[in-house]
Amino acid sequence: MYAAARARAAATTVMVDIDYRPDQWVDRTTFASAMQSLLRHAHIALGTEEEMTAALDRTGPLDRIAAALRETGPETVVVKRGKAGSRIYTASDARVDVPPFDVDVLNVLGADGRIVRGRPRGSWISSQYRWSTIDNWLPGGLTPWPAAAARTELARQWLRAFGPAPASDLRWWAGWTAGNLKQALSGLDVVEVDLDGGTGLLLADDTDEVPDRPPWVALLPALDPTVMGWVDRGWFLGPHAAALFDRTGNAGPTVWYSGRVVGGWAQSASGEVRYRLLEDVGREVDGMVGRAAAELTAWLGPVRVTPRFRTPLERELAG
Repeated sequence: MYAAARARAAATTVMVDIDYRPDQWVDRTTFASAMQSLLRHAHIALGTEEEMTAALDRTGPLDRIAAALRETGPETVVVKRGKAGSRIYTASDARVDVPPFDVDVLNVLGADGRIVRGRPRGSWISSQYRWSTIDNWLPGGLTPWPAAAARTELARQWLRAFGPAPASDLRWWAGWTAGNLKQALSGLDVVEVDLDGGTGLLLADDTDEVPDRPPWVALLPALDPTVMGWVDRGWFLGPHAAALFDRTGNAGPTVWYSGRVVGGWAQSASGEVRYRLLEDVGREVDGMVGRAAAELTAWLGPVRVTPRFRTPLERELAG
């Protein structure tokens, strides 16, 4: 909402896709209140008739719903009508019907659990994939999960991987409401632990002391889950965010030393893995990173990897 308000104040066109998902809101009234606050900053609102009635928390003829929605802020309202195309209500009170056009349905079928993405077509870095029906890939298909049970299991898996961590980090990572978070955690046996003055959560069966490990280094790829798992990254990232993240928060390739980020890396056009340390870690650690980079260069061989989201240091090192 803050970003939308800033964008509108800067004379940038703001479009809001209403996208109502009942399972992610405590109730329809809460959704309507939040959406109407957001729509105050929008120039264009987009959604189905059902989503628009949810945003207003009222029903009625489509023309009246669109008019009422425009009164909340947007000058233009676009109603998605499936096979019937779209209907646009403009700032001049015109009503324009737009015919439908064909769209790629793979994402919809995948989200519905009907198909699954298989192996890449070509090399392992290809962005083109073979697709299969879910029964061909997983005999018997997927076992249906009630939403509440699925959220609890997701919370369990996240805490196993990223705990101890604040509950607010789990909420951010999963995109949940406060109600979703409370429900998910209610089904788990968790304990509270101190995180340098803050409160973190940990699974009750995961409280054993972590043994010390010898010093280690790792070169992690862009968008690695390790880097993207927490809201507050200062405790492992230090002051290096500007060099290693893009403007929208996507992580580039990172160099790790014993649990913290100390630099970044990239692959050049020749195939060489180049790295830069962003802090002084000593000659011994520098040597460890150099050997890891050489091993990665050899492993990649003729393959060239370019992250989808380019970051400042990665661009510079790639040349």
